[in-house]
This record gives sequence, C-alpha cells and structure tokens, in this order.
Amino acid sequence: MLEIRPNCEHCNKALPNTATEAMICSFECTYCKECALEIFKNVCPSCSGNFVPRPIRPKKLIEKYPASAKQIFKPKDLEKARINSNEFKNISPEKR
Repeated sequence: MLEIRPNCEHCNKALPNTATEAMICSFECTYCKECALEIFKNVCPSCSGNFVPRPIRPKKLIEKYPASAKQIFKPKDLEKARINSNEFKNISPEKR
C-alpha cells in the first residue's frame, strides 16, 4: 500500500492526500510536479526511474488507511541531478 507521503522531498511543498500535483517513482520518492518535471526532467534523482502522478486515496478509505505523517525533506544536489537527468531522460523504460 502506498504511504502517501505528505511533502515534496526537494522543496518541502505540502502534498496532502488530495494533492493532484504529487508525483512518485517506483520507490515512492515523492516530489511536487514542478520539481519532478522541471528540475529533475522526469528522472528520479534517487533511483533514476521515471515519475507518475500519485493517486489519491478515496476519502472513505483514508481514515482506515491513513496517509503517512512522516516528512522526508532531503534537497538534492542539483548538479548531480542534472547529470542524472541528462543520462537517463532519453532512455526507454526497457533499457533502465
């Protein structure tokens, strides 16, 4: 089950369960859409995977399965992220 992390790991923007701009990779690294697409060019700076929109947990289930309250705030080294993005942004998912 997804943790539904509450903030962008890079800029610390709040991303509650209902946030439509939350993006995640396959390891559930969580970023706002601006950081994921504009800064990291759709390449996760941690695992080099791509990002997809994070789903919203339905209101009727959020009480039974609450979103995570644990904030992860680890701004990335932008030079390393740029190199990573340039290396992986044009590689098809099959070659990653």
